[in-house]
Parts: sequence; structure tokens; C-alpha cells
Amino acid sequence: MRVSLFVDGANYYYMQRDKLKWTIDAQKLLEWAKSKGELVDAFYYIGRSSPSDVREQKYLDMLAYSGYSIVTKDIKEIVQEDGSITRKANLDIEIVLDMFNTIENYDMAILVSGDGDFERALQLLRARGKKFIVLSTAGFIASELRMVAGMHFIDVNTLRDQLERVTT
Repeated sequence: MRVSLFVDGANYYYMQRDKLKWTIDAQKLLEWAKSKGELVDAFYYIGRSSPSDVREQKYLDMLAYSGYSIVTKDIKEIVQEDGSITRKANLDIEIVLDMFNTIENYDMAILVSGDGDFERALQLLRARGKKFIVLSTAGFIASELRMVAGMHFIDVNTLRDQLERVTT
């Protein structure tokens, strides 16, 4: 079984910060994906705040040296009507494009995201005969994504002993 891993970086971050309250080790996530078959690709999608952000660059370097292909987009600041600023770098379309541009390379896609925008992409993967797993957590995964994933949803909390980053 050839496997490709697609990590929605923003969703991955907020899932850990807001719901899990523990940190996923990105290298352990790769190892877990390898346990599902031959890992042929691992993509990590993330908005860049600034190319001069040293901490962010160290994190991206660690991901790249671990085996992830990094896909970035600059974060845009959007001024709301009330004057507040929202920061966004939506990479959903890049994730879906890569899922379909590399579709001949894998038999199973692992999507790390709870974003309901991926509902249709997963329906189309299934129609093309591809298997998939959605990794997210209860209370964070959109209902439409949970509905399409069915038995192919794995709650990251059930993998804590395999994925948690241990700090010493």
C-alpha cells in the first residue's frame, strides 16, 4: 500500500493548541504514517508570517529534514469592518491540487485536518478508488468531514502514546 500524507499546518497547530492540549511530534507522525504502508510523499502546508522569522524557519527546516515537502504561502492581513485584523493563508486549494496531481503515486491518502472544506475532495478520492484516513479530534473535526470519513476517521487522542512529543 503506497501512502501519501497531507498535513494542513494551520489546522494541525490549532487542533493541538485549542483541543488536544498536547503536542504531536511531526517525526512520530511520519513514522505512524509509514506503519500504514510505503510512505511515498509527506506534504506539510503552512502560512508564512515572515521569511525572517528565525523560529518559524527552524521549524520548517526540521520538517524538511524529517522528510516533509513544505508548501508555503504568505499570510495576508485582512482588515475587518470593525478595524480588527484577521491573518489568513488559506492553503486548502494547494492541498487538494496536490492530492489530485499526485493521485497516481499513492493508494491511500492520510489527511491531517478537521476542515470541512475537504469533504468533496475525499468524496472524489473515494470515487477514484483511493483509500483515505482523516486524522483529527472530536470537537474539532467539521461534521461534514466526519460524515464523509466514517470509519476512516481516527481521533488523534487515541494515538497519543504513539504521537506525543516528549520534552526532557
